[in-house]
Amino acid sequence: MTDSFIRHIALLGFEKRFVPSQHYVYMFLVKWQDLSEKVVYRKFTEIYEFHKMLKEMFPIEAGEINPANRIIPHLPAPRWYHGQRTAESRQGTLSEYCAALMALPPKISRGPHVLGFFKVRPEDLQLPSNSPTRKVETYLVTKDGKSNAADITGPIVLQSYRAIANYQTTSGSEMALATGDVVEVVEKSESGWWFCQMKAKRGWVPASFLEPLDSPDEAEDPEPNYAGEPYISIKAYTAVEEDEMSLSEGEAIEVIHKLLDGWWVVRKEDATGYFPSMYLQKAGQEVEQAQRQIKGRGAPPRRSTIRNAHSIHQRSRKRLTQDTYRRNSVRFLQQRRGPAPHGPQKQLQSQRAKPQPAVPPRPSTDLILHRCTESTKRKLASSVSV
Repeated sequence: MTDSFIRHIALLGFEKRFVPSQHYVYMFLVKWQDLSEKVVYRKFTEIYEFHKMLKEMFPIEAGEINPANRIIPHLPAPRWYHGQRTAESRQGTLSEYCAALMALPPKISRGPHVLGFFKVRPEDLQLPSNSPTRKVETYLVTKDGKSNAADITGPIVLQSYRAIANYQTTSGSEMALATGDVVEVVEKSESGWWFCQMKAKRGWVPASFLEPLDSPDEAEDPEPNYAGEPYISIKAYTAVEEDEMSLSEGEAIEVIHKLLDGWWVVRKEDATGYFPSMYLQKAGQEVEQAQRQIKGRGAPPRRSTIRNAHSIHQRSRKRLTQDTYRRNSVRFLQQRRGPAPHGPQKQLQSQRAKPQPAVPPRPSTDLILHRCTESTKRKLASSVSV
């Protein structure tokens, strides 16, 4: 079994906190080797101290001996006054720094100093304290990756969702729920696990246990894509419900609908069914990554398997049935294969498909006399006598 390492670090944004005094904390999404994803919070001063220690540990790679050999990225020192403009402008620098950090040789990028700094701390799972007059403000990086001051005009209002049933945690990084709890969603992962916060708690929650407060329908669910995207199953799964699909490890399929609860609709030949997105990897990625075993949290539960679910909405969430997916998928595949043949070509194929019937043998005289009518028998008898 290989040691754990970090695959990717993404900057999500920063928080403006007011206890014990006003300061800024950056949010990072850390993706680990076992496919788990953790959100950690670090101050810039902490990041800079980490950077200085990294240069001391690897003086050659830091260019201390020969500047031409430097491969460790640069990071500016903290300023005496660290205001919001500074926090915003440093997001681009931190994003580039994290990308360069992950590109360093394994002895650095997978070393204990890097792994220890980005490992989840107890305080990462707890909400910061609010001041009597001001609440924590969250600023997220825009989707296009830009991070200058003009991209962020104010604190982002996180989406609020309500728990439809009790949820008991299965790991320390998750957060328990009680029916009716209202949580704020910080990060929506394609796996169907959402990072949420509530009062003094933070942790991962299955999206299937949450519903929007204003509508039973999730507006962010994309439309089906019947053209399909090629994926590979990286873990075997045996269907539990009739509308699910069983796959062995390494099977090639097409994803035709990516749903936010982490259960995607996949197609294999003409068959369709739900399959956990955690067990899929896009085709064309590294073979080693595709063969990596999934650890930690498994696939989130489906909404249909939740017992004692209580929604505040009178009508349930709209979902297409697998029969609808199959019909639409077959119709799309037929159109992609081209129109059916017609005209002379169609007639020729029809003639080939329907062979001419065989001519039966002529019956014997005795069989004819046995089966014919009395009138025919008399006429045959008279003709013989003449």
